[in-house]
Amino acid sequence: MLIFDAHLDLSMNALEWNRDLTRPLAEIRAREKRLTDKPDRGRNTVCFPEMRRAHIGLCVATQIARFVAPDNPLNGWHSPEQAWAQTQGQLAYYKAMEAAGQMVQITNADQLDLVVSMWGGGRREEGGEAPLPPPSFPLPPPSTLPVGYILSLEGADSILTPHHLERAYEQGLRALGPAHYGPGRYAMGTDATGGLRPGGKDLLKEMDRLGIILDATHLCDDCFWEALEIFKGPVWASHNNCRALVAHNRQFSDEQLKALIARGAVIGAALDAWMLVPGWIRKQTTPQSANLKLEQLLDHTDHINQLAGNANHTGIGSDLDGAFGTEQTPMDLESIADLARLPDMLKKRGYCHADVEKIAHGNFVRFLKKAWGET
Repeated sequence: MLIFDAHLDLSMNALEWNRDLTRPLAEIRAREKRLTDKPDRGRNTVCFPEMRRAHIGLCVATQIARFVAPDNPLNGWHSPEQAWAQTQGQLAYYKAMEAAGQMVQITNADQLDLVVSMWGGGRREEGGEAPLPPPSFPLPPPSTLPVGYILSLEGADSILTPHHLERAYEQGLRALGPAHYGPGRYAMGTDATGGLRPGGKDLLKEMDRLGIILDATHLCDDCFWEALEIFKGPVWASHNNCRALVAHNRQFSDEQLKALIARGAVIGAALDAWMLVPGWIRKQTTPQSANLKLEQLLDHTDHINQLAGNANHTGIGSDLDGAFGTEQTPMDLESIADLARLPDMLKKRGYCHADVEKIAHGNFVRFLKKAWGET
């Protein structure tokens, strides 16, 4: 079954972690065997061969570069200009992967249709539509198909001016999360509090004008409610779980989830271990000591579906290799290819085939079609 992963930091892994994602997973891990600069060295889970093995033919691929003021203890760049340059380097990586046939950028509904049909995904939504017809040209085998990607910016610190946002849109940017961790230039993120920063309202209005999707992930509670009031366009949460199950400000409360559902949002379930089970202590708890398995991811999916009264607002936003590896994922996950097990796991929970397709890819595909003007 076609799987849509709504959050992967591919360019960060390639350029900052120095991982050649075109190579087999075992080879990438072997090259990191003696490295100790990051806790996930040799424990990565993502590469293009493993994505193809799971039929992950669609993803939201990020750019990310945080600006940190002198009093900000987080890692990041010391000027917004450096952050902009970093995101431009990340864009160059995606373009290089396109030239190599590894990826293909998606910026509109027609391109999305083409990639969905190329990967054999149907379009059987609530209206009972027939599957999309196959392309009118010969296709390579799935093991060599390019992965379709929608470009997203995680944290808006690198957007120097409204003109830079328009430039980013011209480069293919189609979704943006105004904040990441801590205080940002435009909004306050995870573990921070307070409303939108100076320029935050103008950023949202310019996103609205351009048709850029608002990714509510990482917005602190104050900014979340303020942003939803100002921004009138399409909203999603690419990688977010439920505060009712794991109490942390990184997760969304039921009230926030209901507000997203009312806006037609899709929420992608994330696989960072501390977001899945309560009581996780970084660098102490292990997947084994927490008895953490992929099944717990579906607890969060179930919770949102119960709030919605249907399966129309959930998907997958794994965030795998988002600065963590198998030391901080379910113990029965060895690579991103294990996401291919989720459809059967959903069916065992009683989900019908149509709803499984929605969660695997259909909800995000439908959301994008609506956001891009195809009803």
